Amino acid sequence: MQIPTFTTISQRPFHPLGGIINYTFHRFKPFSPTKHFPIHFHFHSLKAAITTHHEPVVVVDDNEPRFVDIGYVSGVHGFQGDVRVKPNTDFPELRFSTPGRRWLKQKVMGGENVQEIELEEGREHSGQNCWILKFSGIDSAEEAKILIGATLLVTEEDRPELEEGEFYTHDLNGMRVFMKENGKLLGTVINVFNNGANDLLQISLDSSFDVLDKNGKPKPEEIEASGQLVLVPFVEAIVPDVDMNRREMHITPPKGLLELNLRFDDRSKKERRQLEWKERKKFQKRLIAAKKKLREMDQQHVFHGFQCGEKEQWSLLSDQIVGVNSRLLQEALQSLEQPANRWNAAELVSAMEEKRIRTVQISERSLLTGSKTKLVRNIINMKEKGVELISNGKMAIVLLLKEKENEGCIYDPEVVENEATETSTLHMLQNLLSDHEKFVKVNDRVSVPLILVSSAQQIQSLRNLFTRNNHFAFDSEKVWFLEEEKLPVVSSSLEGQNKYKILMKSPWEILQSPVGSGGFISLFSKHSITDNLINMGVEYLELCCPCERSVGGNSLLVGLVDAREAKIGIQISPTIADPDENFDMILSMEFVKKLTKQSYKLRFDATAKTNSFIESVDKDWVTVTSSTPNSYELSCSVYSSLNACPLDKVCIVEVRE
Repeated sequence: MQIPTFTTISQRPFHPLGGIINYTFHRFKPFSPTKHFPIHFHFHSLKAAITTHHEPVVVVDDNEPRFVDIGYVSGVHGFQGDVRVKPNTDFPELRFSTPGRRWLKQKVMGGENVQEIELEEGREHSGQNCWILKFSGIDSAEEAKILIGATLLVTEEDRPELEEGEFYTHDLNGMRVFMKENGKLLGTVINVFNNGANDLLQISLDSSFDVLDKNGKPKPEEIEASGQLVLVPFVEAIVPDVDMNRREMHITPPKGLLELNLRFDDRSKKERRQLEWKERKKFQKRLIAAKKKLREMDQQHVFHGFQCGEKEQWSLLSDQIVGVNSRLLQEALQSLEQPANRWNAAELVSAMEEKRIRTVQISERSLLTGSKTKLVRNIINMKEKGVELISNGKMAIVLLLKEKENEGCIYDPEVVENEATETSTLHMLQNLLSDHEKFVKVNDRVSVPLILVSSAQQIQSLRNLFTRNNHFAFDSEKVWFLEEEKLPVVSSSLEGQNKYKILMKSPWEILQSPVGSGGFISLFSKHSITDNLINMGVEYLELCCPCERSVGGNSLLVGLVDAREAKIGIQISPTIADPDENFDMILSMEFVKKLTKQSYKLRFDATAKTNSFIESVDKDWVTVTSSTPNSYELSCSVYSSLNACPLDKVCIVEVRE
C-alpha cells in the first residue's frame, strides 16, 4: 500500500514578531485593526485574446502605502529557515524568484502589523503548487515557524507596467459607462468579477438611464434605477472603447443583457434594511441547524476553518455548510453501508431479456416506410395521444445538461449575439430547440413547463441564451434554471465504526462532486417544483439528457405510459453509446411525488477517485495527496428510481435500426 505524501499548510493565527528572534527588517508602526478588501485586479488586452491576471489589492491604512497580496506562508521547508508560500498572483516568477524588498502582514493583539523583509532567493516547488523562499535573517526552522500564516505583500507601485490597450481591472473601478450608440450615461463600474471565462463589470445604474423590467416593459415612473446593479462581460465586442485618461468607457451590449436579472424595488431604504436584517437572521438559523446536523454525523471537523482566516473566508465556509444537503448525504452514506441491487442501464437490459419488464420493439425503417402493421398503427395512435397531452400542458420537460469535461465555457462572449462555440452543450441545445422537427411544436411550447438543470457555471449562460431567443417560445414564467445537486466527497477509509469523513478542498471550502441524474428528486423537493407542476395540471414528467439526436418532447413514450397506466417509461436504443449518460424517461407526477417523500429508496454508488484534500493536524493544515484512489464521490443514477416502482408499472420502448 502506498503511503500518501503530506505537505504542511498552516493557517493558524499569527504570532507576534520580535522577542526571542532578531529580525533584520524594518518594522512599521503598529496599525489599528483594519478590514481586508480582497479586490481582484486583472490584466486585459482588448485588442487580442483577453489574458487575466490575479493579485488582490490590500488596503491597510489610508496614510500608508497600498499593497498587493501575492501569497501566504503555508509552512516550513527543511531546517535552514526556508518557507513554503502558496501563491495568490499570476506573476509568480516575478514575485518569488526576484530578490528584493517584500512585506509581511500579520495579526497582532487584535490588530494588524505590516513589516518589511528581504527576499534572498526563491524557487518553485514542482507538483505542490507552492514556492520555496529564503528570507534574510530567517535561518532556522524555529524562526520560520513564526512566519506561518503571514500574508506576503508588495507595494501597489510595484505592479508590472502594461502595454497600450491593457488594463488592471482594479483601475476600472469608478469609471463612468456610456452607451456607444447614443452617448447616454449608463452608470459607474463599482467592481469586477471573474466567472472563469471572462471578467464581468458590475455597474451601478445612473438614475437617468431608462431600462426595462424583466418583462421588457418600461420601469414605473415612481421607481428610480439609481443603485440597481447590472453585470456586463468585459470583452472587446461589448466594451470596444476604454479611455483611462477621461475615466470612461463605451459599451454595445446585446439586446436584453442589461435587463437580465434586473429587479426594481419600490421599498424604502428602511424597509430594505429591515428585510436584509431578517435575511441575515434567517441565514444564521439555517447555519445553526446545518452545523447541528453535521455534528450529529460526527463531521464537526468541517468547522475548523472558523479558527483561521478572515471574514470573507468565514462567510464562504458558512455558505458551504448551509449548502450541504445533510439528509441526502445521510441517505447516500446509508446506501453505501447497506449494499443492495442498484439499477443501471445494464440491469435494465437484463430485465428486458428476462421479460420482467414489458417492452415494445420498434423498427425505425417500419415507421419511415409507413408500414400498416397493427403495431405501427398502435404506435401512431400512442404518438397522437402523446402530442395531445403535450399540447394541453400535461407534460413537463426536465433537461439534465452536462458539459463535456475539459470542454471549457459554454458561453462565448466574444460574439455580440453570443453564438455558442461549435463543441459546446449550449450550441447543441440552441440547435435542437430551434429544430421544430425534433422538438415540441412552437404553438404548444407556451403550455409546456421546462426545467433546466446544469452546473453553476452554466446557469447564467443558459439564462442569456433563453433571453436572447425569447425563451424559444416557452412561457418565461414556466421555465426554471436549477443548479445541479452536489454532495461532499468522503474519505475512502472509515474513520471509526461505519463513519466516512467529509473532505475539505481548503479550510473554508468543502470538496464536492455532482450527484448525477438522480439528484433531480432532491432539487424538486428543495424548490417545491413538484407541487407547482401538479397545480399547473401536469401529469407526466420527461427526464432527458440532451444529445445530438433528441432533446425531449417524446410524444410516443408519454403516449405509451398513458395508455398502459405505467409509472415509468424508458426509451432505449442500441445506437446510444452510454445509456447511463444519455437517456429519455417519462415519470408520472404521482410517482414523482412519491419519490420526493421516499427518496431513501434511491440507491447511491461510491466511485473511488484520487483527490487532493486538506485536513487539520495539531492546528496545522496538511495537504494530502496520493497516486491511488483515496476518496469516494457519491452519485445516483436516474435508473435508481426503479427501486421504488413495481416492474409491472414500467414499460420500455426499444428503437432498433
